[in-house]
Amino acid sequence: MSDAPRIWVDADACPVAIKEILFRAAQRAQIAVTLVANHALRVPSSPYIRSIQVPGGFDVADNEIARMVTAGDLVVTQDIPLAATVISKGALAIHPRGELYTPETIQQRLTMRNFMEELRGAGVDTGGPSALHARDKQAFANQLDRWLAQRPSTPR
Repeated sequence: MSDAPRIWVDADACPVAIKEILFRAAQRAQIAVTLVANHALRVPSSPYIRSIQVPGGFDVADNEIARMVTAGDLVVTQDIPLAATVISKGALAIHPRGELYTPETIQQRLTMRNFMEELRGAGVDTGGPSALHARDKQAFANQLDRWLAQRPSTPR
């Protein structure tokens, strides 16, 4: 496998529209995109796109991504603890709605996540995420394009 930067996708909760953006980017930029999920996934036939099915269970897909990611890679995830792990390994993490997690913002996001989890544990209905809008897809595509433009053009 090449040492070139790769894109890893926490695919269990990744919206279909975001996966489609990633599939197009993989072909256009000729970059490896790997979807990791605990169920079988359909992916386009491409030398740049593959999926890995992991056993079911809490954080199994997240743990596999954390194990495989290397510095310079990009991870697409909604999971804040996974994003923190990825950042600590020198990779980047982006939310499917286009938010780039950074070393400067990840601690605040972890604190908010833990607070919301405490509320849910106490029986408070915190609601779910809103529907994915066109502006979210555009924000994601813009962040992805910025990352693709900044990545090394030769293998590291």
